[in-house]
Amino acid sequence: MAFQFHTLLSAVTIWLGVAAATARLHAAVAGARAPPPPPPPGNCQRKCGDVDIPYPFGVWNGSESDGCAVPGFYLNCDVDDNHVYRPFHGNVEVLSISLPTGQARVTNSISSACYNTSSRDMDYNDWQINFTGTPLTISDADNKFTVVGCQTLAYITDDDNMGKYTSGCVAMCQGGDLTSLATNGSCSGIGCCQTAIPRGLKYYRVRFDTGFNTSEIYNVSRCSYAVLMESKAFSFRTSYVSSLEFNSSNGGRVPLVVDWAIGNETCDKARRKVDTYACVSHNSKCFNSSNGPGYICNCSEGYQGNPYLQDGQHGCTGMKTDPFKGERGIVYQITVYFYLCLINADIDECADPKYPCSVPGTCHNLPGGFECLCPRSRPKGNAFNGTCERDQTLHTGGKVAIGTPLSSLIIPKVIQHKRSIKRQALQRQTDMYFQQHGGQILLELMKVESSAEFTLYDREKIEVATNNFAKENIVGKGGQGTVYKAVLDGTTVAIKRCNEVDESRRADFVQELVILCRVNHPNIVKLVGCCLQFEAPMLIYEFVQNKTLQELLDLQRSRKFHVTLATRLRIAAESANALAHLHSLPRPILHGDVKPANILLAEGLVAKVSDFGCSTIDEKTQAVVKGTPGYLDPDYLLEYQLTAKNDVYSFGVILLELLTGKKPLSKERTSLIPIFQGAMESGKLVELLDSDIVDEANMGVICQAASLASQCLANPSSSRPTMRQVAEQLRRLALADEVQQCPQPPLVLDGLILTEMGSTTSSWYTGSGTSGVYNLENNVVLSTEFAR
Repeated sequence: MAFQFHTLLSAVTIWLGVAAATARLHAAVAGARAPPPPPPPGNCQRKCGDVDIPYPFGVWNGSESDGCAVPGFYLNCDVDDNHVYRPFHGNVEVLSISLPTGQARVTNSISSACYNTSSRDMDYNDWQINFTGTPLTISDADNKFTVVGCQTLAYITDDDNMGKYTSGCVAMCQGGDLTSLATNGSCSGIGCCQTAIPRGLKYYRVRFDTGFNTSEIYNVSRCSYAVLMESKAFSFRTSYVSSLEFNSSNGGRVPLVVDWAIGNETCDKARRKVDTYACVSHNSKCFNSSNGPGYICNCSEGYQGNPYLQDGQHGCTGMKTDPFKGERGIVYQITVYFYLCLINADIDECADPKYPCSVPGTCHNLPGGFECLCPRSRPKGNAFNGTCERDQTLHTGGKVAIGTPLSSLIIPKVIQHKRSIKRQALQRQTDMYFQQHGGQILLELMKVESSAEFTLYDREKIEVATNNFAKENIVGKGGQGTVYKAVLDGTTVAIKRCNEVDESRRADFVQELVILCRVNHPNIVKLVGCCLQFEAPMLIYEFVQNKTLQELLDLQRSRKFHVTLATRLRIAAESANALAHLHSLPRPILHGDVKPANILLAEGLVAKVSDFGCSTIDEKTQAVVKGTPGYLDPDYLLEYQLTAKNDVYSFGVILLELLTGKKPLSKERTSLIPIFQGAMESGKLVELLDSDIVDEANMGVICQAASLASQCLANPSSSRPTMRQVAEQLRRLALADEVQQCPQPPLVLDGLILTEMGSTTSSWYTGSGTSGVYNLENNVVLSTEFAR
């Protein structure tokens, strides 16, 4: 390609003149289309106290017709008791406003939980902020949820009615000396904890977990604090733990950074609506908000002022004499562009004496390159390498660009791009689930209690271990989820895939996990880890190799072997012991689906209660029925309100099965409970009992056990005993001399042999004190003490 240099320069000169004129014309048209400018600054109050109030913000004077602010950006200028004026957005004080960053600093109140020595109870002072429906959004980049205390678990949540976000922090002190390990400037979980927040958060509130309080350490550390605040404004001091300094030195308030934006559209969409587009200065630029919808405006580089005002009203002015900026810069850059075009003019490679393609007549020139096209008569092959051949199945020419088929380059790139998009979407979804299920709280807890044998597993590891939840790996299904057998880190485990947790219950589920990960009881299947990166949580338990009580009862009913009364009462006592432990925790765990299938039998037929991890831990109304027909408490079916007494009822049904050998529901769906109650009233209990355990020597024990079952099934539920009372009674009956006189014949259950009860029973029979009902208080204390 050839150029005449003088012709090119003439064209450039003419083009530059047209470009400059066009630029001035566009500026004039933009000015004509721009929305009406706000009133001159002299007509609007632009200062409140010591705080500047730049447009689009403004001070409220009773009406939006004054145009002193964009709707939603009006502030109130109020005077305090000291006659000092302060600006407020709603009830939130504004400390400063920044136009370039699109941010403002406001104040936030510190929430507290303090022990009251007069009432001998905790006083809670919880705060919240609601920016819903306003242009303000809490900055995720500049703030952190901060917790200070020695026995504190505080949650940060969004609106109660939404329940989509819950996180929190655990601040603890280890050992007897509450402050010896805390360090100034360090917020690592000892006395202080900080955690990040997600983007787009407009509502925030604090809630303290009542199970963690200062009632026992008030003489050293009386108060706990929690607040969402500007991260760079906080530096931990050890005196914050043992005094009121953190709250009092700041007047109970700390700075919080909020992002603000115009409207809820992107820059591209907003520009099309010239009547409402806010970047009215000719020398302004638009930027999409990085924290939610909307946009902000900034002056172009080299200009200064307010991009939301016309240039004649303190808009973006003050152009610098940089040759690369402004109109001169445009001319300069266009000249450079044409010069580069001149020195880099395209060369026709096809006209080169050394023909670039191996097959004559196949070269096709391209801007900055060429390609070799096989002729239609011989479309198969590579014209660059000289391999064009006929193809009976292909009737169109093949294009080869510098030796590589275009499709072989594009298709893998497209596939790779799609896979990348899917991976990114999956990662975002995984992170969202992790936050929703309270993963951040568990991470903070594990920092404090490093000795806890609990693991947070990644999603990919769970999918591989279960072979993407293949049906052949299912080992059980319950009312609250499906259980898979898997191998993680060389250990066989049971992975429970919980049914989806209702959004309104997420905070409760988080708190339950905090307790569950620390439950250590010989008759409870241990929770060793979890994965919170799925739509529904995955709980990982120790794997119990043997059968369930349900299978043992079925074998007994088929008369394949004999299970003595002593063995039955021991299994019942161990199961009741486990449920009593769960009910006795500082924040009680309610099972909700007590039945023989959820009582596993480990080596020596030791009972281990399972399938409780997805259950609820309080007495809130349930959205769906939980439990199994035949074991469900009628009281629960009335209101779907789970209580500890519902577990007692279900356990009473199990005890009835152990005594009678009969199922709670017959094939005709007839219930065993009214039949049993009628037999008790008429004195015909012996006719209902399992003949294998009827013996004159132990009938007294059987009648006491039957009476206990009747109490568990009583209505109203308030008249039922507690699980601790049930466990204590069963332990006494199982150890009765008349029961111990009948040894258990050998049983073979999946290769595990029970020969003599004395050599295989739980340690609470030996009086060692390592477990058992009589030592339950010590177990509770040990399992709930963080500082060890």
